[in-house]
Amino acid sequence: MIKCRFLLISFAIYSAFAFQACSQNNTKDQNKATEAMKSSDSSKTGKSNNPYYSHTDTNKLNLSDAEWKKILPPDLYEVSRHKDTERAFTGKYWNSTGKGTYYCAACGNVLFRSDAKFASSCGWPSFFEQKNSQSVVYKQDDSYGMSRMEALCGRCGGHLGHLFDDGPPPTGKRYCMNSVALDFEPDKEVSSGTVNNIDTLTLGGGCFWCVEAVYENLIGVKSVMAGFSGGNVAHPSYREVCTGSTNHAEVVQIVFDNTQTSLDEIFKVFFTVHDPTTLNRQGADEGTQYRSVIFYRDENHRKAAQGIIDELNKEKVYPDPIVTKVEPFKAFYKAEDYHQNYYDNNKNEPYCKMVIQPKIEKFEKVFSKRLKSKAKSNGT
Repeated sequence: MIKCRFLLISFAIYSAFAFQACSQNNTKDQNKATEAMKSSDSSKTGKSNNPYYSHTDTNKLNLSDAEWKKILPPDLYEVSRHKDTERAFTGKYWNSTGKGTYYCAACGNVLFRSDAKFASSCGWPSFFEQKNSQSVVYKQDDSYGMSRMEALCGRCGGHLGHLFDDGPPPTGKRYCMNSVALDFEPDKEVSSGTVNNIDTLTLGGGCFWCVEAVYENLIGVKSVMAGFSGGNVAHPSYREVCTGSTNHAEVVQIVFDNTQTSLDEIFKVFFTVHDPTTLNRQGADEGTQYRSVIFYRDENHRKAAQGIIDELNKEKVYPDPIVTKVEPFKAFYKAEDYHQNYYDNNKNEPYCKMVIQPKIEKFEKVFSKRLKSKAKSNGT
């Protein structure tokens, strides 16, 4: 559990001073927003009329008020540009529990993950953590005789709501948002299968940050995705998996070209960079989510996995018997975005330096001729 504890204490958030409950704007302002909502088709998103809307473009937007009014639905325009507030308990997301990602409804900027959303009695969607440091920015708000911290979209500067200091662990923050200022995109279960020379394999070898970082540099690997598999809860969050109650293992889903690498090589890397003899543990990371497991999609996968395990046990490569489980693949659920490419994005974090880096160095030494980085430097 050391990695779970490390991640929780490493969260950083801007400090803010505010009242302990969301304060609505005065009745006149609320009525203004309500009337605008009534005049707008609830199904209208404004995207077809909004050329600036994007989930990938992070360039800052600096549009005139007239331009915003032209491209946004009336209700969103009043909240985003004029800082109006929708009535409590009326927004479509205030008590939603779906798994997915929340974006700025005005520009498409990513704001929050659903696993950071929590039930709040205030009547507005509440989150304890933003997606990344650029998702939400802050501005002191002294309007209406109150001292609050306004939360704005980091890309378009649109009003989202306010930030308070009465949220749950690990941050203690509560992002009190207007539903109308948010768009929600549900997660999609990642499908499996083999197409032509492309194959997919799902492996659990302890912390998925470690395993992902290794396979990212293996020639023939097309993509590596951190996620969860083997449990009994659909679309689990990282926090849920950390409790051990979901029965999921932290895994990586590897898509590879079997003309450039092979199952045999994938497995050799797997048994090189983790300890397959410790039950439900890798180093100081302990729990069933850290178990060693191979999820096979077909008989070829199963035979190859069991064959290398039998060979390693026969040759007594390890002082203790291998406890790696070989189980049929059922489903893979992608982990939150901040887990993807974790090592590359957080190389200076203590866990990355002390735990992940040694595994990478071992991999690069043993498989020195199979590194993407070396192939690029050689121009191949």
